Formats: sequence, C-alpha cells, structure tokens
Amino acid sequence: MSFLSSNTKPLPPWKVLLVDDEPDIHDVTKLTLSRFRMDERPLLFLDAYSGAEAKTMLASHQDIALVFLDVVMEKEDSGLEVARWLRQEQGNQFTRIVLRTGQPGQAPEENVIVDYDINDYKEKTELDRKKLFTTTFAALRAYRDIMDVEQARRFQATYREGLERVIEASAHIFKQRNLHDFANGLLQQVVALLRLEQSLLVRLRGASGISGADSYEVLAKIGEFDDDSQIFTDELVLQLHEACANRISLLNGDTYVGYFPNSSGKASLLVLRGVHDVAEIDAKLLEVFSSGVAIAFDNILLNQEITDTQSEMIMRLGDVVESRSHEASNHVQRMAEVSYLLAVASGMPRDEANILRQAAPMHDIGKIATPDAVLLKPGKLDLAEWEIMKQHPDVGASILEGSQRPILKAAAIIAHQHHEKYDGSGYPQGLSGENIHVYARIVAVADVFDALMHARCYKPAWELDDVLSHLQSVSGSHLDPRYVDLMIANVDEALMINARFPD
Repeated sequence: MSFLSSNTKPLPPWKVLLVDDEPDIHDVTKLTLSRFRMDERPLLFLDAYSGAEAKTMLASHQDIALVFLDVVMEKEDSGLEVARWLRQEQGNQFTRIVLRTGQPGQAPEENVIVDYDINDYKEKTELDRKKLFTTTFAALRAYRDIMDVEQARRFQATYREGLERVIEASAHIFKQRNLHDFANGLLQQVVALLRLEQSLLVRLRGASGISGADSYEVLAKIGEFDDDSQIFTDELVLQLHEACANRISLLNGDTYVGYFPNSSGKASLLVLRGVHDVAEIDAKLLEVFSSGVAIAFDNILLNQEITDTQSEMIMRLGDVVESRSHEASNHVQRMAEVSYLLAVASGMPRDEANILRQAAPMHDIGKIATPDAVLLKPGKLDLAEWEIMKQHPDVGASILEGSQRPILKAAAIIAHQHHEKYDGSGYPQGLSGENIHVYARIVAVADVFDALMHARCYKPAWELDDVLSHLQSVSGSHLDPRYVDLMIANVDEALMINARFPD
C-alpha cells in the first residue's frame, strides 16, 4: 500500500525574513543572495520594517528558516524584543536568528549572545557578499539539520500513537461477532486511522463471474455517499473489476480499492475516497491494520457462514412443523422478525435480539410428535385430545435441551414456555409474570399478532383494529403488558414485515 502516500513534490524554497527599518538593506540583501541555492532550494524573502511587523510575519509563517534581524528600529531594542518574543512566548526554537546591527554599541555582542537565544551576530559593515553567503548557508544548514531531528522525533511519536490506534482499533473490531457489526466497525476504525471522511466496504455477491454493478453488495458505508443504486458508478465498477480480476489493491485518482480475499474464494473490497491526502506513515499504519483485518475478516465470514447455515436449518425445521399443521406460509419468518423488532425496541442488545430471532422459528418444534389425528383435526379438540396437544412444549424442550449453543438454548426455552400466560394460567408449568423467560414473553406477543393478522384453516384474517383491541384486552392476563405496548407502538414496522413475507 505504499502508493497511498502523496506523490513526491518539489521542496519549497527556504523562507528568509528580513527585518530592518532601512529599505536599502532589504534590497541589497535580496540582490546579493538572488542566486543562492541549498539542496536545490532557492530563497523566498519576506519583509518587515519594524519589530511589530516582524512579530506579525513570524506568527503568520510557521516555517521561516532564517531571520536577519536589525536591533534598532522603532525602539532601541526592538530587535532584541522580537528575539525574546519568538523564543519565549512563541516557543519557536527552530528558526535561526542572525542579529545585524549598524550600532554595535547599542547591543554589545557579548551581552547579546549571553542574554538572548540568537544564533549569530554581525555588524552590517562586515556582511559583504561572501560573508553574507556563508552566514546564510551555515544558518540554513543548521535549521535543516534541526528540522530533520525534529521530524524524526515527530515521526516516532506519530508512529507510536498510530500503533496505539491500530491496536485499539483492532481490539474494537475483533469484538464484533457478526458481519454487519464487523463491517461497520472496520469502516469506523479506518476513518479514525486515516482521518478520511468517506469509506465503503463491499463484497462480491457470489464466487462466480463478475458482470456489472449487481455483482457487488454494500456491507457498510460512511460519509456522503448516494443511495446504494447510485454508488456503483461506471468508473468505480471498472476499478472494482480490475481489483478482483488481478487480485490486487489499486489506486485511481483519489479513490483506493483494497482487495481482501478469503479462503472461501469470495472477496471483500474496501473503497476509500480522498487518499491523496494520506501521509506515508498513515499508509503504513493501514497496512499493519489491514494485515490483521484480513485474517479477522476471513474468520468472521466463516463464522457468518456457520451462523447462516444454522439459521436456515432452524427456519426450515420450523417451516416443516408449520406446514405439517397447515399453518400459514412464512408464519415462522414473520414471527421471528417481529420478535426481533420487539426485542430491539425494548432495549435488548442487538446480539441477544438476533439470537432470539434465530431461535423463535423453533417454538412449535414439539408438534412434530403430535399425532395427525390431533394436530390436523378440523374441529374443536376434546379434553383428551387437548391434553395431548398440551404436551408439545415439553416435547420441544426435550428435543432441544442439553445443547450449549446459544441459539439452541434459547430455542429450548422458547419451545417450553411460549404457551405460558402472564397471569399464570398457561401451560405446561403454570409460570407467571417475569418468571416466564423474556424470550417466551416476546415470542408469545409476536405469535398471537401473526396468528390473528393471517387466515388459518379455522378462521379468516382479522382487521388490524380488531387485532390491536384483542392484544389490549389480553394485556396483563395472557400477554406481558410491556411487549403489548411495544407491539402497538411499532405496529407500522410489523406491517412492513408482513408485506415482506406474505402468505
């Protein structure tokens, strides 16, 4: 990633400030040094005709290398006051000061050298062409060497600070366990590391051939990007294609595309805008950071694949149970999403809410052992049949219990308790209030809402107002009042979920 650093530019001229109340001194100095060069850099002269003007000029230009400073100007000690101000008040220890005086008695050399932090003292009469040249050269060489040492010190401090940022950033993103949080965390840390305002993380939709913008999906983005449909300009798509085809990271203009392959054959691409402003040190820090991220990204993708496979298996098992009992299609998908909605709305951490969403489809898994004569009976169940039906929570718990996997542990709880009622009149354990696990209380609300909103073999779909009225009527008896209130408050989002997963 070394090409992230700025292009090499010509070094600027050395800035030399001439401070003297006699214009002829300025003219003679410039003429004498007009052809001066050091390290192939010429001189850039700045002019001040009083101590006050000198202070203004020095405050405005932080990179003045040399000051030729007259002693007597508007006051007898104006030059000495400028030297004191520059060193003590401004804290500038880098700029070289050559004191020039036409009245050496006003500022004796020995006193000035002892009392003021100046670098050379010259009487104007002794500064002929040769002497002026050697004095300037010696002063600028000293300034150059001092700045080299200072730059090395700053580089070391910056690199140490940068490494601390890399470690902190890596520790943060490595805590993320799902792809969405990881991708967002990665972008936030890259922006912090490189102080960029725009970044984007995309990946190939599949491991097969590349065609156009549809081949990519956005994992996360930061900055003023257009909506997803307009992000992939023809220019960016060509750059993404080139990176994938050649399996390299590349820079085009101010846009950098980082290529991150993983062991599954897919690739993720980091898009950074404004990289022409990235310093070499930050480019190296990004390289250090990215080497660790590539490994973490591969692991997170493998973990995501396992999680997605597990979720799909759970969803398919839930569908099997629901289809066997002739429940509405997509019921388990809707119920899982509404459960997640309620969990997040209640303040549950998203990681835990996501476990609930993945476990909810297994709530009726125990019905797999319920006889068809009971499960598929079109009419009302008699007492004996009802007792058989009421066994399915215990059966579901027995199927799932004992697993140490968070999703299956949650599914066991939900399967066992989703028919408990808030007032204690439910089954199979007669639990009440907060003795019922929060997962089961949330799933119960989502299940009742979906059952009423959709047609079943024994009833038509209810109108929304009737559904909300029923939820309110059983709040505090059948259902937890808190989650009923959240269901009503977020019903618009729940209806959007219904629209996404219709029967």
